[in-house]
Amino acid sequence: MKDVLRIATFRRLLGAWTIGNLADSALFLTLAIWAKDLSGSSGAAALVFLALGLPALTAPLLGLLADRARRRSLLIAANLAAAVVAASLVLVDGASDLWIIYAVAFAYGALGILNGSAQSGLLRDLLPDEHLDNANALLSTIDQGLRIITPAIGAGLYVLWGGGALGLGVAAILVLTALALLTVHVVESAPESAEERSGFWAEAAGGFRHVASIPLLARIVIVTAIAFGVLGVFESALFEVVEKGLGMEAAFFGVLMSIQGAAAIVGGLTSATALRRLGPARTVGVALLGLGVAAFGLAADLLPIPLLPVSVVAIAISGISVPWLVVALITTRQRLTPPRLQGRTAAATNLAMSLPQLASIAAGAALITVVDYRLVMVTAGVVLLGCAAVLVIGRTPTPDAAEETADETPGAAPDPTGPGELPGLAA
Repeated sequence: MKDVLRIATFRRLLGAWTIGNLADSALFLTLAIWAKDLSGSSGAAALVFLALGLPALTAPLLGLLADRARRRSLLIAANLAAAVVAASLVLVDGASDLWIIYAVAFAYGALGILNGSAQSGLLRDLLPDEHLDNANALLSTIDQGLRIITPAIGAGLYVLWGGGALGLGVAAILVLTALALLTVHVVESAPESAEERSGFWAEAAGGFRHVASIPLLARIVIVTAIAFGVLGVFESALFEVVEKGLGMEAAFFGVLMSIQGAAAIVGGLTSATALRRLGPARTVGVALLGLGVAAFGLAADLLPIPLLPVSVVAIAISGISVPWLVVALITTRQRLTPPRLQGRTAAATNLAMSLPQLASIAAGAALITVVDYRLVMVTAGVVLLGCAAVLVIGRTPTPDAAEETADETPGAAPDPTGPGELPGLAA
């Protein structure tokens, strides 16, 4: 990671992103706790995550916007808009205002997708391929590692001064993020000219076509999408683990997320090495294996086993697994995608995973009221282990050498000739 940190522009982007992520993680977790306190329902808390995920339905359009616009300017505008959205939480005054929390979560989720799509392209313009894995590993380490402190910060603001204070604090941090982004100067790839465009809907679907054209990327996305079809039940089940399994208050959810964040530092620091040694498909597969084991661990009290220590270990395993999955998927997608197709491809993969996750969040919120949460977690674990086996044991597609240089012609399909391996993507 030292080499990528020597790049001054990347350090500035990293600093701006870290400031914004501090606000993001504090807000996401505390909104769910707030909804739980106002309603007394774990299902209502899980619906916060559903609202955060619903904007994925608009991901192709948001990705197209990220590919057509100047990305730094777009990131600045998105952070300022998110600050206004967060500040509106001062209007929440009771259970009847739960809809405001959900509306804020929805708007914040949409702006997050736009930010992610724009940042993917900005990194592709800023860094050579050999630095992308370490850059993504560093971003993921900070993203997950912030969970050590942000739950305490967010919950502290919420407990001491209420959700309105949290919203204003987040808004202030997002304004600082926008100001920090003004210092990031990147020579961006030019958006496609009007003559190069093939029609609005054809352009919007360009990310899906690109993913489907590359067997390695398509396989990882499909298997991960199936896994995400059960990962959403974690949102509701974790509140049940805290309340019914451990007999704790809802705020203990933040403690578990802090444990996950601490473990994620280890996962982030080792993710680039794992990607280079195992290759992208097997790295994602091992990560899904870890998440499957974590699911079984959260249902440990089906047997005469103390739940608290096992759940702590399970949360730690999930913390290590998430950065491995994220870094392998994002780095592979960036390396195999032309610069001005980055936003749409990021949006396509986001949608492919978010739709099944949304369905499982909704199903989990309903099931958790009638089915023992431990049975839900065991079912999720079985599915996750099956997905892991497909990627770990199955034959891994080899990317074409031409795919490595796909950025020569934005939007062009990769040349099927000249098989070879991408440096850093396969052992």
